[in-house]
Amino acid sequence: MTINHHTKSIFSVLILLTFIQCKTPAYKMNYQENYLSEADKAIKQYTIPPYLKVGDSIMIVAPAGFLTDSTEINQGIELAKSWGLNIKLGENLFKRHNHFAGTDLERENDLQEALDNKNIKAIWCARGGYGTVRIVDQLNFTAFKKNPKWIIGYSDITTLHEQVHRLGFASIHATMPGGMRRATPEAKETLYKSLFGQDVSYEIITNPLNKLGTSKGVLIGGNLSIVMSMLGSNSDIDPKGKILFIEDVGEDLYRVDRMMYTLKRNGFLKDLKGIIVGDFDYKKEENILFGGTHREIILNAVKEYDYPVIFDFPAGHIRNNHAMTFGKKVKLESNASSVIISYK
Repeated sequence: MTINHHTKSIFSVLILLTFIQCKTPAYKMNYQENYLSEADKAIKQYTIPPYLKVGDSIMIVAPAGFLTDSTEINQGIELAKSWGLNIKLGENLFKRHNHFAGTDLERENDLQEALDNKNIKAIWCARGGYGTVRIVDQLNFTAFKKNPKWIIGYSDITTLHEQVHRLGFASIHATMPGGMRRATPEAKETLYKSLFGQDVSYEIITNPLNKLGTSKGVLIGGNLSIVMSMLGSNSDIDPKGKILFIEDVGEDLYRVDRMMYTLKRNGFLKDLKGIIVGDFDYKKEENILFGGTHREIILNAVKEYDYPVIFDFPAGHIRNNHAMTFGKKVKLESNASSVIISYK
């Protein structure tokens, strides 16, 4: 083979490239592959809206059930003002149409205004009940995606949580203005810290039924009935790599069993990284004839899955409703003496 000047040049380039590749550290060529475990690669934290600061404005709206009167949210308003926040009330906040806080269109208009208004940094839902699902598909999230803001609430507001999670944004599961009259100092403090970007970690005494273990994942969830009802809808979310929080109120045990098995049959439970069970409002559960407590029912549905499951986390339809930021990465540690939940 005759090697001319042009061929020599090609060989020289190839040799140089080979030398560079051999001398370049692997971590510079593929940082992600070398520094992230397979488990960490599967964890994709949602976009975190800007944390609040003194002087910011928030808006209170009622996308579900009606308020009995204007005084129902007074303590919530005063609390937010004490934090240095400005309060805007939805135009239709105190209206009533049958079970709802105004017609579907009125509730939709208030929520849409809150989503669109750049000056509103958080949307605090006044109360739960029922009705958010009737308006969620009519909402336009274009402005929200450009200028994300915190959505705060629980119970029926789980519908909104799941909708913004589907879009890739974090939200806060916490006490609403309508519940501030009976909220504990801890419920108020953890909401404040969550909204203003301060550290929030929890340690509670273990329940004997807890499944032990340690895992990391993105926290999602809310009211069990709503989570189950979102399956197959436009608000359904991918459970892979997630830690699921669930709570509920007023549900017969057979309904809890059915909801858990509905989630299981849809494949929702198998790819989770853990389950945090909040309050289920059973005062005399031993007298409810089903064949087990809600804890045993939940454990039975997930017995073959290798992830931690913890019970009695203080959140849900209770006075001591600790705030939880959905969409952030958390580490769940369940051992024989305690449970630690920390945001990572």
